Amino acid sequence: MKLYFEAEKFLKPNERAGSLQSRIFNDSKLSNSPKHIFALVHSTLKYKEYIEMIIKKSKIKQGLQMKKLKISDELLLLLVHDLVFSAKGRIQSGKHPIKDAFLQHQTRLQAEFTKMKLKYRVKSASEFPTKEADEDETPIRWFRINTIKVASPEKVFETNELLKNLQPVNSIDDIKDTGFIYHDEYIPNLYGIHPREKLTSTQAYIKGEVIIQDRASCFPGYILNQDSGDIHTEVIDACAAPGNKTTHSASFLPEDRSSVVYAFERDSKRVKILKTMCEKATGKSKKELIQITHADFTTTRPDDFPNVTGFVVDPSCSGSGIFGRALEDSQKEEEKQQEIDTTRLNKLAGFQFKIVKHALLFPSARKLVYSTCSIHPHENERVVVDLLTDPEIKSRGWHLEDRSKVIPNWERRGWKEEFTSIAGGDNEMCEKLAGGCVRSIPKEDGGIGFFAACFVRDNEKTQLEDNGGSEVRNGCCKPITDASDKAQETSEEVAETSNTDTQAEWTGFND
Repeated sequence: MKLYFEAEKFLKPNERAGSLQSRIFNDSKLSNSPKHIFALVHSTLKYKEYIEMIIKKSKIKQGLQMKKLKISDELLLLLVHDLVFSAKGRIQSGKHPIKDAFLQHQTRLQAEFTKMKLKYRVKSASEFPTKEADEDETPIRWFRINTIKVASPEKVFETNELLKNLQPVNSIDDIKDTGFIYHDEYIPNLYGIHPREKLTSTQAYIKGEVIIQDRASCFPGYILNQDSGDIHTEVIDACAAPGNKTTHSASFLPEDRSSVVYAFERDSKRVKILKTMCEKATGKSKKELIQITHADFTTTRPDDFPNVTGFVVDPSCSGSGIFGRALEDSQKEEEKQQEIDTTRLNKLAGFQFKIVKHALLFPSARKLVYSTCSIHPHENERVVVDLLTDPEIKSRGWHLEDRSKVIPNWERRGWKEEFTSIAGGDNEMCEKLAGGCVRSIPKEDGGIGFFAACFVRDNEKTQLEDNGGSEVRNGCCKPITDASDKAQETSEEVAETSNTDTQAEWTGFND
C-alpha cells in the first residue's frame, strides 16, 4: 500500500502548489518510482469526477467507516481508480487491512462502473469524456498567426468572435481562466490563451490562418530569421515532420518565387502528416514554398543544394521536456531504468551529432539552429561542444552566434558549466558560449522543455564550393537512398528508440 500512501498527498488541496510533475519529481523522500506515482495521480485526476460518482453510489465510504479504518478521500480515489479505471484492474500491493476491507466492496464498485459505462454509452474507461485540457499538463495554449496566409494579424482578430472578445493581459501568469489573451514579447505574431478556449472550433483554425504551436517550438524558426541583416531564401528543415517548424520557417522567407523550404522526412507515416500540415498552412497559391522530400536527410549530397544558406535541425530526441513523458516510462523496470536512459541518450546524441554535422557541410550554409525537446545536457550542450571541437567543422569556420542575435531578452540560456572543456576555465567565455543557446523549463516557462543552439559561419569561409559535377534538379535533390529503402543503421536505431517530434508538437488542424 505504500505506493498509494505516497501518492495520496499529491491529491490533497493544500499540497497542490506548483505543477504536478515538478512536485512529484522534486520529492526526494519518495521510495516508489516518481514516474509510477505521476502516472497514477495524473490518471486519477483525469477520471476524478467519475470516480467520485462511483464512490457515492456504491456507499463504500460508509462501509469502510464501519470497519473503523482510517482511509482518506484521496486514498479512496486512488484505490477505486486502480480497481475499475486502470488497465490492470487490480490493487497494486500485497496483504494489507485496508486493501482487504476495500476489496470486500469490489462487486458493488464494478456494478456501478458498468452502470456508468451504459449511461455514457462507452465500452471502456478511455472513452469517457474528460476535460478538453488538463491545466496541470498544459498551462498555456500557444498559437501563432500564419502569415503565409494572413498578411495582417489584426484581420484574424477582427473576423474571429472568440479572439476578438478576449481581454489582453501582460503576462502568462495572468491567464488563470478563460477570457484572456497574451501577446508574446519574444516571438512575433504568437499568442497565449487558456487551454479551455475553443480555438480549434473557429474558422481561423480550420482554414489554417492560426496554427497551434508551443512557444519554445517557435524558437528555431525565429532564431534562424531574427537577424534582419541575414536574409535566407532557401532553407532546409532536416527533420521536418510534423511540420510546425517547417511552416513557421517558411513564414519568414521573402515573398519571392525563389524562396523555398526543403523539408526532409524519412518515415512514410510522418511524411503524410507533414504533407497535410504544409498543404493546410500554405494553400494552393503558395504550395511551392515548401518542397517535401521523403528521404533520410543524412543520405543527401550537400552539393545538390548550392544556394541553401539556412538550416533548422530538430532531430529525434528523448522527449524529456514533453508533458506526460513520465507516463510512458512508468511501466518500465525501474531497477534498469538508469542504465536504459544512459544508453539511449548516448545513442541519440550520436545521431544528433551526425545529422547536424552533415548539415554544417553544405557549401553555402551560414546559419543553423539545432534544437531538441530534451532537458538533458547529453543531447543539448554536449552535442554542441562535440560539434564545435570537430576538426572538419572548425576548419569551415562554424561557431555559436552571439546572444544579441539569439532572442537576447530570453533569460534562460544554455548551461555554462557544460562549456568548461572548450573555454579553458574562462568563466566569461563559458557565459558567451552559453549565450548562443536558449533553454525552456517544462510548464514553468509556459510550455514544453526545450533547447536550441544557433551556429553561424565566418563570413570569409561562407562561399559556394565546387559542385563536383553534381546535378541540381529544380532546386531539389535526388537522395542517395530513398526512405523506402533500408536507411542507415544509426538513424534506423534512433527512430526505433524515439519518435517524439510528433507527440511534442503535432496539433494538426483537428485538435
